[in-house]
Amino acid sequence: MPSTLGLSILDQSTVASGRGPGDAIRETLELARLTDGWGYGRYWLAEHHNSESHAGSAPEMLVAAIAATTKRIRVGTAGVMLPHYSSLKVAEQFRVAEAVAPGRIDLGLGRAPGSDGRTAFALNPNAREAADRFPAQVQEVLGWLGDGLPEGHPFRSVTASPAVPTRPEVWILGSSDYGAQVAAFFGLPYCFAHFISDRGSEEAVAAYREGFRAHPGVPGRLGAPRSALGVFALTAETEAEAWRLYKSRELWRLFRDTGRYPPLPSVEEAEAYPFSEAERAHLDRLRAGAIVGAPEQVRAKLETLAERHGAAEVAVLTPCHDPAARRLSYRLLAEAFGLADGGRLAAA
Repeated sequence: MPSTLGLSILDQSTVASGRGPGDAIRETLELARLTDGWGYGRYWLAEHHNSESHAGSAPEMLVAAIAATTKRIRVGTAGVMLPHYSSLKVAEQFRVAEAVAPGRIDLGLGRAPGSDGRTAFALNPNAREAADRFPAQVQEVLGWLGDGLPEGHPFRSVTASPAVPTRPEVWILGSSDYGAQVAAFFGLPYCFAHFISDRGSEEAVAAYREGFRAHPGVPGRLGAPRSALGVFALTAETEAEAWRLYKSRELWRLFRDTGRYPPLPSVEEAEAYPFSEAERAHLDRLRAGAIVGAPEQVRAKLETLAERHGAAEVAVLTPCHDPAARRLSYRLLAEAFGLADGGRLAAA
């Protein structure tokens, strides 16, 4: 039976050991082309800088490339890290994307640097001050997307171009209650980055619902709260195979939690890694909550997680060293959720 939970994709253009960043970008483009026909609702691209782990440093470029080569799926960012950039430039980039694929563009906005402090400074020497004025920047982006800037704003007379009849759907992204409060204030949809940390996730989504300010009838705003979760999940034809594939992500997560960001290791590299007892205990705790298993198991875990948070959608992140295994995971998950009218989907 088809699920009532919205199912989308979150892609970091993960770099795998033994392959390069260019391969990661091309794998993203290929996966997007395939999943356009598999019934997924959205394809979101992440932003990272100065990273050996992720190649997606310019998600707006990938949005344009994917939007031009797909037909149905919504395409967007998760997200553009707004303090790095001019609000006007971001609005114009996404007006262009709307011209490429009218009515299919999402603009997810985040406040985190997506990098280390030095890199954030290199992207914008005023990054610290810009982060403090994130709500004002969100208002400016909304203004240049069609709301108009408030009276007295120094750039009120500046027009964002191109002038197109549609506007992107704006989301606020975050991994704390700060983003939740911003989304609630502006009446925008909110996505919690559960794949970064599940700590405080239910509280953040609850804060969003409780503080939500309805904007009925206002273009680009909501009349009622709508939330989503960005979630790591992995499936395969058998539960055992899914857990085997998970080993590479597991080792990478250990690296991340100790401040290292290398390419995603292979399963074989993970199996050969000399884990300490403390490291194994840490990974055992992660395994207990990992959304991994056979397709129906993963569907059940995702639906339970979304129900617990009151979320209407999940955007699934599936970094996998083997690109064929990653494609298969997304295809099996689409089938388990009954996407594309519940029919069997063409193999990748």
